[in-house]
Amino acid sequence: MSKVLIVEDDISIANVVKDALSDNKYNVDMVHNGADARAYLSSVQYDLIIFDWQLPDCSGIELCNEFRAGGGAAPVLFLTGRNTVPDRITGLDSGADDYLTKPFDVRELLSRVRALLRRPPSVTYKTVKARNIELDPVNHVVTMAGAELKLYPKEFSLLELFIRHPQRVFSPDDLLSKVWPTDSDASIETVRTTILRLRQKVEADPENPLIRTIRGVGYRLEP
Repeated sequence: MSKVLIVEDDISIANVVKDALSDNKYNVDMVHNGADARAYLSSVQYDLIIFDWQLPDCSGIELCNEFRAGGGAAPVLFLTGRNTVPDRITGLDSGADDYLTKPFDVRELLSRVRALLRRPPSVTYKTVKARNIELDPVNHVVTMAGAELKLYPKEFSLLELFIRHPQRVFSPDDLLSKVWPTDSDASIETVRTTILRLRQKVEADPENPLIRTIRGVGYRLEP
């Protein structure tokens, strides 16, 4: 019996989803905020997770990023009222496998759940590399030429994003939405300052920078 976690702060919607899944013989846990979601995810192995985007204490995007960065491999479905194309892109780029907008048909939800659970089990996230830098997303460790680097959490998140998408150009707004999704005080200057600090720690050759500025556009990692 597949085990599913529902993270949804709208009690009526959460109950509809839970009843539909339970009626179809899924084993379902349900929580209504990020704190409880983190507690369940840290102690229970799920076959599928259903995230709402907007929660009282954090966002589903933040939870999904944390889950993937911590090595979580279970399929993730976003069930949310955020229905624009940029919203879908942000959700999928955060590590989600599927995205369904509200209002929804329960039959479609169940069909998507079945499709996700038919997929082969995902491989737990492994160490990723760029040049002489290795980043371990599970243990949250970065080494450069074998020596450990001390990075702040946002520096780590930025570096992981760049390494996972080499040569992709990210605008400052892209980086704000992906690395600071729930921080209303973050700004373009926050991005610039954090990238400056990160560069000071990871750049070994000023003539051949790891993180290159594309003037007027954004930043990209040079493999």
